[in-house]
Amino acid sequence: MSVNNYLNKPTTINCNGHLIDISEPRVMGILNVTPDSFFDGGKCNNQVAILSKVKQMLGEGADIIDIGAYSSRPGAQHITFQEEWERLASVLELVRKDHPDELLSVDTFRSEIAKRAVREFGVDIINDISAGEMDENMFATIAELNVPCIIMHMKGTPQNMQQNPVYNDVVFEVIDFLAEKKKQLSLMGVHDVIVDPGFGFGKTLEHNYMLMNRLDEMKLLELPMLVGISRKSMIYKLLGTTAEEALNGTTALNMMALQRGANILRVHDVKEAKECIRIFSKVLAG
Repeated sequence: MSVNNYLNKPTTINCNGHLIDISEPRVMGILNVTPDSFFDGGKCNNQVAILSKVKQMLGEGADIIDIGAYSSRPGAQHITFQEEWERLASVLELVRKDHPDELLSVDTFRSEIAKRAVREFGVDIINDISAGEMDENMFATIAELNVPCIIMHMKGTPQNMQQNPVYNDVVFEVIDFLAEKKKQLSLMGVHDVIVDPGFGFGKTLEHNYMLMNRLDEMKLLELPMLVGISRKSMIYKLLGTTAEEALNGTTALNMMALQRGANILRVHDVKEAKECIRIFSKVLAG
């Protein structure tokens, strides 16, 4: 029995004419090429390190590599379009040369970055943390490019999102926000949409755990769901540890996310996520 058998949502996404089966959970490996990301900032700062990390993640079973050149950690420094593109383009060229057929996603809120990444490097998926809120042209660009997109809920921007976020009902408001975005994209002819509830983006510790507890309510959107909680502060602040010590907590929450309907796990640690999925699938199979 697959997750989607009881969640009534699409079991494939169309990437450049290739149907990607998500009836069983998939893993998205994180490749940050920023100097200041919360966990791995500055680690992938040269060609050898980048290719080594990509090779490792693919070898461990990553289905998608998500490349980000703009740090979205709380309070992150804003960088210009040119800075983001210069970081990203060189990495995309490098990775595409070595891995021409692998699924690549680009983590950006800028429509022009999305356009150039798809057209110049054949990027397969656009991952927009702002769901079109930080660039009014993003949704029209996605429709023009005809690529799948990931839309995430975030209250505010990376620079101010953790400054006292307040909700009446965080779960309802996240679903309501994403439902409206789904409607906008549908009217533009975009149907390959993946939703991300945005753990840690404009949410307190309590908001994050309330969202995880009621994550199965996201099925109301009838869309595939990505969950990204890898080594986030909702884990290490609760446990009084650090991001470096948060792998065990990440795995625990990944299993809960799978039980509540996650289709894609976005992670730093691919091997452990694949093992988590394998155990989850075995339990479902009985």
